[in-house]
Amino acid sequence: MTVARPLTRPVVLGPVAAVATCASGPDTAGPDDTPRHTIGEVAARSGLTAYTLRWYERIGLLERIDRSYSGQRRYSDKDLHWLAFLGKLRLTGMSVADMVRYAELVREGEHTFGERHGLLHAHREEVRQRIADLQTTLAVLDYKISMYADAAPAAQGERSA
Repeated sequence: MTVARPLTRPVVLGPVAAVATCASGPDTAGPDDTPRHTIGEVAARSGLTAYTLRWYERIGLLERIDRSYSGQRRYSDKDLHWLAFLGKLRLTGMSVADMVRYAELVREGEHTFGERHGLLHAHREEVRQRIADLQTTLAVLDYKISMYADAAPAAQGERSA
């Protein structure tokens, strides 16, 4: 049994360090895997509910979380980094099914690097397409906003005349 240590202060990271930190997880070396964070602390830091964290564990997005002697979940820094990475995948619109598949591949080991690469590469192309679609939509909005901004002074001038 391990004894839970107090929650460490979050470290503010620059953009490059943040990418490296979120990209790390069970498939990379780095973060400490000593269980120390309660489910409440992890919920507060991750923005996920305790229910969602338990669900992530149940469906296989998280590896089995260590427990304290009293049976309470204890998350490690490695778990927090993995959750941050999952959060980035969710922001990109990756389906839970694809995230679970990716997590399974990570647990299977290095021989799945090719399949993981393929899954992430295909998803990146979907994200790029959505970004292009959003940029087109943004251009339409910018045009309309500009049109109304130019028309507003003219309309006010007509009212005052």
